[in-house]
Amino acid sequence: MFFNLDKFQEILENIKKNKLRTILTGFSVSWGIFMLVLLLGAGYGIENGVKSDFESDAVNSIWVYRGQTSKPYKGLKQGRRIQFKNNDYENIRTQIKQIDRISAAFYLNQKNTTRYKNETGSFDMMAVHPDYREIEKIYPVKGRLFNQLDINQHRKVVIIGADVEKALFKKTNPVGEIIIINSIAFRVIGVFADDGDERQHRYIYLPISTAQQVFNGRNRVHRLMFTTGQANVEQGKEIEKNVKQILADNHQFDIDDKRAIYVRNRLERFQKFMTLFQNIRIFIWIIGIGSIVAGIVGVSNIMLIVVKERTREIGVRKALGATPGSIIDLVLTESILITLFSGYWGLVGGVIVLELMAKFIQGQEYFSNPEVDLSVAFGALLLLIIAGALAGYFPAKRAANIKPVEALQDE
Repeated sequence: MFFNLDKFQEILENIKKNKLRTILTGFSVSWGIFMLVLLLGAGYGIENGVKSDFESDAVNSIWVYRGQTSKPYKGLKQGRRIQFKNNDYENIRTQIKQIDRISAAFYLNQKNTTRYKNETGSFDMMAVHPDYREIEKIYPVKGRLFNQLDINQHRKVVIIGADVEKALFKKTNPVGEIIIINSIAFRVIGVFADDGDERQHRYIYLPISTAQQVFNGRNRVHRLMFTTGQANVEQGKEIEKNVKQILADNHQFDIDDKRAIYVRNRLERFQKFMTLFQNIRIFIWIIGIGSIVAGIVGVSNIMLIVVKERTREIGVRKALGATPGSIIDLVLTESILITLFSGYWGLVGGVIVLELMAKFIQGQEYFSNPEVDLSVAFGALLLLIIAGALAGYFPAKRAANIKPVEALQDE
């Protein structure tokens, strides 16, 4: 029976007689599980850091930027600059049904001065459509964000980032207040935040229709961005291809001209990173299991030595009526205890080091919250129990096959 007090006392007495040997053997197992936990935790830390970078925008978003043609097309010379217009936004929005959210962006000159009473500042400004909130993943902390009615009526309203609020309004609630941008009055309707991108907090956003009208933008657009809903990577590539075709038809350039427009497909990039991290985890498990196996081989060798040293004792036991099963049980239990106890301290040590890493390496780009999932920890412990049983099986089998007469004659 596994849970037998006398058996455990006997095993502990045997371990005490060979403390150094047991400690050195157990250390190899502890080191293996320690390195597995540490490598897995560090890998998750890097993965979390990369994921947090992607969280600044919608993962399934595609961003399209203007470029300059590098090929002649239908009699038109190369070197033409592509200028997006409102009809590009409308064509993509109405013709590609798989698109979930879509917005165009119109940039304002960065030298625009913003004033509220006696406070002034220079901030980044951009005019967008309402769907931009889902693409950039901004959310209101005060007031509201703009809607389609603001676009349709060309309302002179703005939403501001948290840093803009601090710089201009101090302790005053900005919602409903009037700010002056290049001598033009705009009403603040909301304050927004972006958990994934601190730079957004210095932005001022305007309805795109208002900005084009007030700042002489006519129908010009600087950038297009949209999300692809539940589309997978392959479907996202197809949507990207369709968008390129619409823009190529509108602006008369070769669809294969990679410099005419630039496309950033975040879903494709995200999937590549996730595949990379999956491969890294497999590699880490191979390295970790290899280290654990090396430790288990050490435990198995030690148990062979233990069996050899206790040959006469085992012979006496069998002569007095001990069954082969009880001998196997004794050796297996000792092997599992050494492996499990050593592995437990390796697991604890790995978790402690990860906690220290999380505490002292916070704020580093592309590294965040190194951790090991509970399922991984329990899986590692289960692996140790199985490994301990395997390490003790062959020595236990050898002990069970010892003949009492031969054992009693052993020197």
